[in-house]
Amino acid sequence: MMFTKTIALLAACSIASLAGAFQSTPATTPPTPPVTTAKPADADPPVRKTRNVILCVADGLRWQDVFTGADETLFNEVAGKIKNDKYVRDTYWRSTPEERRETLMPFFWSVVAKNGIVYGDRTHNAPGRVTNDYAVSYPGYAELFCGFPEPVIKENKRIYNPNVTVFEWLNNMKELNGRVVAFTTWDLFPWILNVERSKLPVDDGIKPCKFGRITPRIEFINRLRAETPRRWGGSHFDSMTFHVMTEWVEVNRPRVMFFGLGETDEWAHETDYEKYLDAARRTDQYWKELWDLIQKDPQYKDQTTIIFTCDHGRGDNTKSPDDWSNHGAKHPGSDQWWVAVMGPDTPPAGLISDHQMVTQSQVAATIAWALGQDWCKQEPRAGKPLEGAIVEPK
Repeated sequence: MMFTKTIALLAACSIASLAGAFQSTPATTPPTPPVTTAKPADADPPVRKTRNVILCVADGLRWQDVFTGADETLFNEVAGKIKNDKYVRDTYWRSTPEERRETLMPFFWSVVAKNGIVYGDRTHNAPGRVTNDYAVSYPGYAELFCGFPEPVIKENKRIYNPNVTVFEWLNNMKELNGRVVAFTTWDLFPWILNVERSKLPVDDGIKPCKFGRITPRIEFINRLRAETPRRWGGSHFDSMTFHVMTEWVEVNRPRVMFFGLGETDEWAHETDYEKYLDAARRTDQYWKELWDLIQKDPQYKDQTTIIFTCDHGRGDNTKSPDDWSNHGAKHPGSDQWWVAVMGPDTPPAGLISDHQMVTQSQVAATIAWALGQDWCKQEPRAGKPLEGAIVEPK
């Protein structure tokens, strides 16, 4: 599953990609560079069917649950705060990993995996990981958006991202200017996307959404946001963002979008495995509804690439039975990561097995490459696009 690149892309990305590969402990097997066929340096830009790109992130959603479904070892009060497991078993437990994962995330496995490409299944020797040393959210999102770890960004503090993100770069292009947007559930995203410099419209899911064309429905949800008590200080419930996002997309028609949901991480930090699973299934349902919206709109149907991923892994419970609720450098397994891509320029390769390590640092370049743009030429520190995710037209 190789795809063609320019000489400039290969040269710019190879050093950054290899450097990133050694910044945290690799899993199982070290990455090896793929064999590639390069275009002449003066070749025309690649032609794409993709005209729109959406990055969907479920904060802290474990690869274990994505690929094997609900984890029975957490069906107890000590590990998962579950006193009576009847609801969890009836709702999520099935006899095989395949049945369990399809029960938890039916859209992901019935549509994304069948029509796109899925990386990060460690049970099939296809690992993925973050390259930053911290495995917490701000460093993870900075790596996703920029394509490399930033040493200054070590924790979730309100400092403006010093680096230009791929979203800011795309928004500065004439054909995309004013068509790039972010919908999130965390008040740190304006800092991660550096709105002071980038001027990107960023909805944090807490304050009223006031940019672009605002409909009565958005105004109503803005009121709900204000009147609904927040469980967490810096974030709101995913529903408060999802319903604004879908309405806003229909009337404002962006071409590049980041859509971030956070309840999977919030409930995990409370060690509440039941609510974490519910949030994961609700995330999958939101992704389905977004996909259904795209299929009804000529601007988006057969012209939109969607990337699904997380910002970090979680503890693998080697420290304690409930360490899945934590993440960070002190929690083994937190660097384990997964990603999937679906779109008109992505082959229906499905679940990848026996594959070299993929890294979070490759997402930014993949977003740009789907639109025929070379992020690695602009930002040599960035990882190269995911191998096989975006193929050249024949």
